[in-house]
Amino acid sequence: MTPSGNDLDALAAEFSALRGTLLATAYRLTGIRSDAEDAVQEAWLRLAGLDEDSRNEIRDLTAWLATVVGRICLDRLRSAHARREHYVGQWLPEPLVTQLDAPKRTDPVDEIVQREDLRLAAMVILDTLTPEQRVAFVLHDALSLPFDEIAAILECSPASARQHASRGRKALADADPPPRSSLEEQRQVLERFLAAILSGDIATITELLHPDVVLIGDADGKARTARQVITGPDKISRFLLGLRRLHPDDALTAATFLLVNGDLGLYVPPHPGSAGYRRLDAHLQVMALRDGRIAAIYDQANPDKLGAVPPAS
Repeated sequence: MTPSGNDLDALAAEFSALRGTLLATAYRLTGIRSDAEDAVQEAWLRLAGLDEDSRNEIRDLTAWLATVVGRICLDRLRSAHARREHYVGQWLPEPLVTQLDAPKRTDPVDEIVQREDLRLAAMVILDTLTPEQRVAFVLHDALSLPFDEIAAILECSPASARQHASRGRKALADADPPPRSSLEEQRQVLERFLAAILSGDIATITELLHPDVVLIGDADGKARTARQVITGPDKISRFLLGLRRLHPDDALTAATFLLVNGDLGLYVPPHPGSAGYRRLDAHLQVMALRDGRIAAIYDQANPDKLGAVPPAS
């Protein structure tokens, strides 16, 4: 027997209240917005398709939904790890992009982008984990899902599930992602940094870069960015100035600020180039700050991951 109209409305209301949490969890698990949304939607379809007896057997709806989402995302993660063997260069999570000072929308992404654990700096670290470590760590730490239920998802023992989560937690602690800076501080640093690149001021660029700074580009061979991780202020400043000389001024002055996973990001639109200058691909850059300096630059240039950039930008 399927749910009646009233029962289904009540069920939908309960699910809607959990949707933001589930979406954030699925995104932390996959790093891909569309995969996260698909997993949450599939969880709803499975829930709505249960008969009354099966629904009455659910004692904890959050745990039930988390288990469904976890299984779906585990399959996606394992498939993604296989696909990345053929990925060109580095891989970055798909950004969650929202406009600055935009009116409140009904998009559930607006509800979750301010979460500290969804920042790109944290998401990049999660991507270094195995699928099993990531699922165990996220489901236990974010949703307090018991290890026996996580073990059922991973098809392992509860002790192994606990160990997977512990290794994921340790990796995040050891990596020590920079804490979130205020948007005002981010804007001040990014504006100085952009001005220094435009003027070719290598001294200021180097001054604004943290000694341990890294630059990670993602394009999958479909746009121009760094294929390997670049480390250190000197190498990164010279790399950026080398790129700067390839493009006209108006290509960079067209850049606009957006919110990317709750942090300030810089969107550089595509430019056709002109005499003596190369065509510029679209880029979305996010910079994590530590002690007032840029500790990481995430350069997303893969056009497949820029579909969520608001058209108005």
